[in-house]
Amino acid sequence: METRKAEGEVIVVGAGLAGLVAAAELADAGRRVLILDQEGEQNLGGQAHWSFGGLFFVDSPEQRRLGIRDSLDLARRDWETAAGFDRPEDHWPRKWAEAYLEFAAGEKREWLHRQGMRWFPAVGWAERGGAGAGLPGNSVPRFHITWGTGPGVLEPFVRRVREHQRAGRIEFRFRHRVRGLTLTAGRVTGVHGDVLEPSDVGRGETSSRVVTGDFELTAQAVLITSGGIGGNHELVRRYWPTERLGPAPEVMLSGVPRHVDGLLQQQVVAQGGSLINPDRMWHYTEGVRNWDPVWPQHGIRILPGPSSLWLDPSGRRLPFPHIPGASSYDTLRHITTHGYPHTWFLLNRAVIKREFGLSGSEQNPDLTGKDLRLTLRRASKHVPGPVQAFMDRGEDFVVRDNLRDLVRGMNELTGGELLDYATVEREVLDRDLQVHNVAGKDAQLAIVRGARAILSERLTRVAKPAPLLDPAQGPLIAVRLSVLTRKSLGGLETDLQGRVIGAGGQPLPDLYAAGEVAGFGGGGYHGYRALEGTFLGGCLFSGRAAGRAIAGAL
Repeated sequence: METRKAEGEVIVVGAGLAGLVAAAELADAGRRVLILDQEGEQNLGGQAHWSFGGLFFVDSPEQRRLGIRDSLDLARRDWETAAGFDRPEDHWPRKWAEAYLEFAAGEKREWLHRQGMRWFPAVGWAERGGAGAGLPGNSVPRFHITWGTGPGVLEPFVRRVREHQRAGRIEFRFRHRVRGLTLTAGRVTGVHGDVLEPSDVGRGETSSRVVTGDFELTAQAVLITSGGIGGNHELVRRYWPTERLGPAPEVMLSGVPRHVDGLLQQQVVAQGGSLINPDRMWHYTEGVRNWDPVWPQHGIRILPGPSSLWLDPSGRRLPFPHIPGASSYDTLRHITTHGYPHTWFLLNRAVIKREFGLSGSEQNPDLTGKDLRLTLRRASKHVPGPVQAFMDRGEDFVVRDNLRDLVRGMNELTGGELLDYATVEREVLDRDLQVHNVAGKDAQLAIVRGARAILSERLTRVAKPAPLLDPAQGPLIAVRLSVLTRKSLGGLETDLQGRVIGAGGQPLPDLYAAGEVAGFGGGGYHGYRALEGTFLGGCLFSGRAAGRAIAGAL
């Protein structure tokens, strides 16, 4: 067994974004840090590497340049209506939410900007709502895409950690899988687990679980940043809230690799940590099978603009306000409580060219590679290359020149006759009749027209309303959508210092948690719904808070 006693050292379990931020803050304060991760060094940065790099800012210079008027009060109200906090255990999540909102409206952008981070000038409007002023959704665009996407968010913290590594203040131990905490007289004094055999598989691919040894390490404090449960469908199904969402879908795609398994979180709970809100999850309804998968059941989320028709398996339009990009949780609830095995987007080439983004750094090579020339091509007449690849190769995409052939292809894809041509035709014609006037009774088109009043939406994101059946706008496209697992909104309960809460509501001595394993702060600072751009932001904020708190406590 590998054993080591390291006085004055902090163990960080998990080399994702929250762990790297915390380690950098600890080392800046003169602390020595040991970072453990069950995966190889090729996975440094965890799930943040795969992300689109969106960050939630309030009243940013990018917003103001576009004429978007935002404020902390407006953001606070949006968060409140989205979160829907309604449980006694929401005490710490509420406090984390308020602290994060002040951070997002205050020093967050400047802190990141000083470290070299930059953002795309067009601000995205995720979770745009539409059901009413006092109901969930972002009132204004707040989704700031980092230049460099997820790797661009990681870059400053990887750089800081590597500098400390060279100076001897930070050490990595990859392929070290923590299986439990070491407790001494009621205090957490270290961790123990398995040493896994080396693995050279690519980032995100399934690695070996062959054990070659074990270890036990001690430290003055332990910080858990081991991520969520989205790659472990058994845990997702265990915590699935059937009373709110109905039965879990029989088929779910995975938006994260298999090693995002939640097993260490379960062990911390078994050893006295408080897990709250595990039934609050953030899964997407617009998942498609990756034509070039990296991990099992690898799905990609479509980042849709608001114009596509959203149809149920029979071809009927989903009722308003269930439109693309409005409210992920509420549309998920509609789909799963109705037991739909899939749904459909129906659109045409003009809409997909302007409105379809694909989540993930690998699906946005222009932004990820910081290639200005390629980025400017987004405004051209061409369908973006990654989207075109899905049109050509994605098994969930049907492309045809006319509606009858499109419906026939949709039925062939699902292996039945669920879609009735007359039903689909009526839905499309009813919609198309409403596009010729600047006003009308179609609520979805009203949202489209309202969005286009914002310059960035009009130029880069939302297509001009036009008939879907206009041959000049073709061909027609249908996309089969599946539920895609992604984020845990609940997690280990923590106070504002990141200390894990145990029995009786008291912190477990010397045990901390940050990032997704802690519900991005407090055990679930999103409540029931996320306003987007707040997952990476939660890792940044909670990692920084925990790192600084530990440094001050030692």
